[in-house]
Amino acid sequence: MNWLIPYMKEHKRLLAVVVFLGSLTIFAASALLFSSGYLISKAASRPENLLMIYVPIVMVRTFGIMRSVSRYLDRLTSHSLILTIVSRMRVRLYEALRPQTARFKTGDALSLFADDIEHLQDVYIKLIFPWLSALLLYIVSIAALGYFSVPFALVMGLYFFVFTVLVPLVSLLVTKAKQTRQKEQRAAQYSQLADAVMGLGDWIFSGRQRSFIDSYERREEEWTKIEAFKRSFTRGRDFALQLLIGTAVVAMMIWAGGQSTSGQIAPVLIAAFTLVLFPITEAFLPLSSAAESWSGWSHSLNRLDAVEQGKSQQAKTASPAASSSAAIALQDVSFSYNEQAPIFDHFHMAIEHGEKVAILGPSGSGKSTLMQLAFGLIAPQNGVVLINGYEPDDDISREIAVLNQQPYLFNTTVMNNVRLAKPNASDQEVMEAVKKVHLHDYIQALPNGYHTMMQEAGARFSGGERQRIALARVLLQQTPIVILDEPTIGLDPITERQLMDTVFEVLHGNTIVWITHHLAGMEKMDRIVFLEEGKIQMDGPPAELFAANTRYKRLYELDYGLMS
Repeated sequence: MNWLIPYMKEHKRLLAVVVFLGSLTIFAASALLFSSGYLISKAASRPENLLMIYVPIVMVRTFGIMRSVSRYLDRLTSHSLILTIVSRMRVRLYEALRPQTARFKTGDALSLFADDIEHLQDVYIKLIFPWLSALLLYIVSIAALGYFSVPFALVMGLYFFVFTVLVPLVSLLVTKAKQTRQKEQRAAQYSQLADAVMGLGDWIFSGRQRSFIDSYERREEEWTKIEAFKRSFTRGRDFALQLLIGTAVVAMMIWAGGQSTSGQIAPVLIAAFTLVLFPITEAFLPLSSAAESWSGWSHSLNRLDAVEQGKSQQAKTASPAASSSAAIALQDVSFSYNEQAPIFDHFHMAIEHGEKVAILGPSGSGKSTLMQLAFGLIAPQNGVVLINGYEPDDDISREIAVLNQQPYLFNTTVMNNVRLAKPNASDQEVMEAVKKVHLHDYIQALPNGYHTMMQEAGARFSGGERQRIALARVLLQQTPIVILDEPTIGLDPITERQLMDTVFEVLHGNTIVWITHHLAGMEKMDRIVFLEEGKIQMDGPPAELFAANTRYKRLYELDYGLMS
């Protein structure tokens, strides 16, 4: 309930207004039918003068207008409240997800934002607001009936209890397992679709697109079967509710007739009391459908709670005395994606200002995890990560820029893609950055120059050109630390050499961390750190390692093809 109650407390005044307006809408509808029933009965008795039914006519008009106005104000205020709460929820979810991005697949994150948050929106609109309004109406209705007859008020109270509590509870118990299963199915489909979209080319090239479609259709068929069961149950339940409403109407008619016969109420009020039941019971009917959906909403609440618990588990517990003069410092850092396989265990490492360090190692050695820790994308379970003496925070992009394997270039102009790093940069600043990466003349020669559209993912340009544009973005960001996360993957040797020459030329004086699998270009580095299974196996200047470390020398010769 951490995703519901705090927002209700925070906006309790507006919530009270929403509940009041919702109750006022139902009251206006009830009063409208009560007045209409009275007016019809009074008119049927042939009054001597039209003035004798003038007041009921005015009341019908008044309550008709009141119902429309109160319904409009109810929708306006309730949706305003919901939009405010949902926007806060999205920010809260983003803040909880941000340190845990490595734990979540794209489809999972999409499901959390697009499905689970939307479910919580429905909790307010379909359950909390209507139930509170119905509860208020329940109390007022029973109190009003009790004024005429306490025994009959208790009977109708039992009827209303069936509508507001018993039937919704039965709906919840019958559909709980189905709802949970359906929610899990939809979350899995989000993940499957995200994977399929991102790997669409591979599905087609492998000739297995039919396999994906069949798999997706099987999941969809299972989801449809569950939905069919729910609809069948809903039709049966709604039919039973209509029978209950009919029984309540007949009971009200008999009671009102008896009250009229005994002289307790006027005969013209029989229709009024009978008709007033319809809007009241209509307000209770949606509660059963809302209760039926509670299992799905509860599953969303549990998923969101799990995200926040994951964030709290990764919360930093650094000692206030932790400090370092290094550009990047990892002090006694422990981190794991799961408890069984720690990536780092009491790991120590420091990179000085202006130092050029290469991080090498086989896949799974912790290179990418090291980058994510430095950038604050994930947090260590123990120890502390310091960037220029401070822990990574929301302003980390002022300290570190990243040139990764596949920088994303948006389907907009070259100018806008480079300016992403500094939104207030002038055209001249963008051009200066592009000049430094030796791409200015090429872009100027294009028909639209810097206003050339890059197409989706930068498809308009080659791999090397895309990396240079991304490097220009890094230069415009003007950070003291730059992380190179295997930026030459997929490039031919000549383009790779040219790109790295440009990188070291334009980033002279910056702290550079180069994460790579290869030893090409190591002569430009001040220091090489070789990671294996989360531990530093080699650390030193490349010339010293080549002269003194047999393993490094063998790897170097293998990489350059020097061994016979």
